[in-house]
Amino acid sequence: MAPRANWKGFLRLSLVTCPVALYPATSESEKISFNQLNRQTGHRIKYLKVDADTGDEVPNEDIVKGYELEKGQYIEVSKEELEEIALESTRTIEIDEFVDKADIDPRYLIRPYYIRPDGKVGHDAFAVIRETIREMDKVAIGRVVLTNREHIIALEPMDKGLVGTLLRYPYEVRSEQDYFDEIQDVKVTKDMLDLARHIVNQKAGNFEPEKFEDHYETALIELINQKRAGKPIVPRDKPAATNVVNLMEALRRSVGSAGVEEKAPAKSAKKPRKAAAGQKEMLMPITGKKPAKEGAAKKPSVGTKRKSA
Repeated sequence: MAPRANWKGFLRLSLVTCPVALYPATSESEKISFNQLNRQTGHRIKYLKVDADTGDEVPNEDIVKGYELEKGQYIEVSKEELEEIALESTRTIEIDEFVDKADIDPRYLIRPYYIRPDGKVGHDAFAVIRETIREMDKVAIGRVVLTNREHIIALEPMDKGLVGTLLRYPYEVRSEQDYFDEIQDVKVTKDMLDLARHIVNQKAGNFEPEKFEDHYETALIELINQKRAGKPIVPRDKPAATNVVNLMEALRRSVGSAGVEEKAPAKSAKKPRKAAAGQKEMLMPITGKKPAKEGAAKKPSVGTKRKSA
């Protein structure tokens, strides 16, 4: 079952309109998460909303938004006042223009959403908008209000639906000159480029997200399993630091090591570990639950959702 929609409204291209819903295209709920505990009691830490001066807890109905003009001086803004300035993009994604995908600076990308027709009506209009974007090989740019703020959204066709990626405004993107101005101008020789290019060619491949593994997440799972089993925690060896003195020699050695890495899988009979979708992996069975079958106990189940300790 698809998750609950983050937004529902209308998608409009000129006079063509259809009801749509936006769903988050990514999730981090599968990752290991920790709670903060009181070391003395083992109880969870609870956060309260308190008055900064009196220290008294404040109920939700007495909490309002405020913009700080000066230290300790605020302008209060009510929910009703915010609703009065609601923009059309609160309920409608109006397509303003079409651009080439290559024109969108990757620094402006925030997060993707899946967009599909909402309900049984409007599928024809949705298909017209989708196929027009696909046929023109463009990205449609519109505006949408999410979490009480208006965002730019870039729409692209994907299968039978659309992917909408939120974009940042120019004032949200820092200038690269603030960071790059002090980089020294270095002349790179042709020999260096040739060696570096050879390394790239040896490591060339296709982008296949399913083959990547979140090594830190795997280490967390191992740590939690060891602690639950009462096993001692042995620190991992840290990689030795290398001091590169001769850049050309380092490039030559890299070319040789890249060649060895390519041949390694052929020598090893053991298949490389493949990361499961969403980096899912079963933790040790919780005491009190029925033990899993012997075969399943040896190999983690991909479909089982992890539980944090």
